[in-house]
Amino acid sequence: MTIADQIKETVTSNDVVLFMKGTKSMPQCGFSSRVAGVLNFMGVEFADVNVLADDDMRQGIKDYSDWPTVPQLYVKGEFVGGCDIITEMTLSGELDTLFSENAVTFDKDAADKIREANG
Repeated sequence: MTIADQIKETVTSNDVVLFMKGTKSMPQCGFSSRVAGVLNFMGVEFADVNVLADDDMRQGIKDYSDWPTVPQLYVKGEFVGGCDIITEMTLSGELDTLFSENAVTFDKDAADKIREANG
């Protein structure tokens, strides 16, 4: 199985996947920490893939999405974006809409608290 096949399998078999540096419980960079922190705070169940554990995966995810940086968030098999995009979507409420439209469970009150704290 190629790296692209592994990535496709991962993003299609999990509702929400974060390709990141480190793990959701121990992020290894600030950008990965921010996105994982938002998802964790909002109570979103997500699979985490540590790209630091596998150089082929680290490059493979960049090739797969045609996006040059990590972290990368996928919802229902679709690439959503990296840290800046997820931050903007969280603050604008677009991430809530995306999760709702895709039947991804999240804590709306927690999402509202993020917006209040950053408003």
